[in-house]
Order: sequence, then structure tokens, then C-alpha cells
Amino acid sequence: MEFSAGRSFLFRVPEGEELLGFINEFARKNNILTGTISAIGSLRNPKIGYFEESKGEYKIIELEGTYELVSLMGNISLKDEKSFAHIHIALGDSEGRLWGGHLVEGEVFVAEVFIQELLGEPLERKPQENGLALWSVENLNSQQL
Repeated sequence: MEFSAGRSFLFRVPEGEELLGFINEFARKNNILTGTISAIGSLRNPKIGYFEESKGEYKIIELEGTYELVSLMGNISLKDEKSFAHIHIALGDSEGRLWGGHLVEGEVFVAEVFIQELLGEPLERKPQENGLALWSVENLNSQQL
């Protein structure tokens, strides 16, 4: 699918907020239907997920303490007719080790977020047999073939 750049948002999430919930609410309040997300900062007691293909569900990894938000990247599309952020993160601990996966939740110590809205036909996530909610392959590939 082809998109053009819409509005750009740069903001700081208040300390103590739950990051994923805050981003989802921001997208809904600003009517962002499709977009990209990046961020840096620090999270307290984050939970990340690793999708176990054989079980069709996420294994949740709970981390204790404060972690550097080395990288956050993701996208916004529609799920159940609402704006939905799908985010992956890399988190660094005090020893310089890296943890990564799907963001499940995390309390913000510091979070500086960039969202680039994309204009065009909104992408929508639909439940699949594998347990994931994914974009329709037919819609994505039809214009590129």
C-alpha cells in the first residue's frame, strides 16, 4: 500500500504513566489511524513478550527495576475499529545487557516519543489462525505485484 506523510507528533510521556496505554490513547484522541512510532527513554518494571509459535501465544517476560529504552519502534493501525499500537522494544539493564521483544507494558520513568501519521487507506488487524492479529496480506501485496 502507498501512504503519504501526515502530521508529525513529538512529545514526552509523563513519569508514572503506562507507556503502551498512553500511546494508544494519544492515537485515539488524535484520530491517528495509521502511522509509525519510535521512542527513547527509561521504563520501570517492564513486561515484554516473545511469541511462542508452537503454543500460539505470548510468553511474558517480567523485568524488575529500571531499564534504558534503547530502542522502540512500531506502528499504528486499526484493531477492533480502534487505533492500536504494535510496539517492539530493546531494553538495556545496568550491566549493559539487552532485553528485547513485544511491549506488553511498562511504567514510564522517561519517554520521548515520535509518531509519524501516514495518510491513505487504513490498515486493519484481523485475528489469524496462528493466534496473532495481522494485516491482510491480500491488501498489502495487491498494489506491489
